[in-house]
Amino acid sequence: MFPNHPKLPSHFWAKYHHLIITSSLVILLAVGGLWGFQNRQALSAKKATPTPPATTAQITHTQRQIQHRLQRYITQQSNDGTTSISFYNLGAKAGTPAAQQANLRRLYAPGKLSAGVNAHTPAVAASTYKLFIAAYVFQQHHQTGAPWTNADTAGFEDMIINSGNDYADHTLDTNGLLAVDNFIGAQKWYTPVFNAGQTAETTAHSLNLALQALDRQQYPYNHAADRQWLLKLMRKQVYRTGIPAGAKAATPGTTVADKVGWYADTNNDAGIVTLPNGERYVLVIMTHGQQQTGFSGFPRIAKITKHIQHLVYGPQVARSLTH
Repeated sequence: MFPNHPKLPSHFWAKYHHLIITSSLVILLAVGGLWGFQNRQALSAKKATPTPPATTAQITHTQRQIQHRLQRYITQQSNDGTTSISFYNLGAKAGTPAAQQANLRRLYAPGKLSAGVNAHTPAVAASTYKLFIAAYVFQQHHQTGAPWTNADTAGFEDMIINSGNDYADHTLDTNGLLAVDNFIGAQKWYTPVFNAGQTAETTAHSLNLALQALDRQQYPYNHAADRQWLLKLMRKQVYRTGIPAGAKAATPGTTVADKVGWYADTNNDAGIVTLPNGERYVLVIMTHGQQQTGFSGFPRIAKITKHIQHLVYGPQVARSLTH
């Protein structure tokens, strides 16, 4: 038998049911609010947990691993001697997410990662030599005080965006091959680039040095307006199936300011690459042979770029510092 419990009179429910329901809702809301607050606090604490700083030994070990894998890969890409590669890590752009993360800032400090294969071997420059022409023209205008004419501006922009030859040829004809070569040599870049009746030559290392100077606004790219103009044109240049394609395939949102060159069986690309998180690097890839014609070598340049970017800047690299 179950004990009998007294029943509340019906007039009690009629009188107090609204109060009972309201009180119940208040209690439920209070409990729910407390749970939500605690949950938000827990999530906030989780989000706010900083990445533990890596030790100096961890940073150095990871840099050596990257360097070893990178050098091994680019060496494999030039077993037949038809490819020259030069890589240099520039470090993160100030104020970007990468620059604000201590581990990444130390791991990718400027110059801590660099590699090359056949980088000091002279090769056909094709239109990459126009980076040197740009530097020479900038300094000539500042030294002589000569203004930029509309024809100068149009010719210069065509030289970079469309890789047109007229402005570069006019500069060489007007000033002489020796004068331009002497200027290039004064920057400690490879010379002679120009020999009468021969195709222009340079090295992947020299192009890398020129791009480093451009990135840092150093002489001969030391005037801010000149530098910004040239970089803007390089970002707009129309031949983008090499380094730009490979960099974006590796990391969507990556931007590239580059100068390409092609001549006979030569396909070259030299650029400054900026990842979405702010990391930056210089990459120069010069190729010839392998039955290349037209632009047929640029997809291979893209493939090499993609692999290099993944090796050096892939998410697995940063994760390795916390394990």
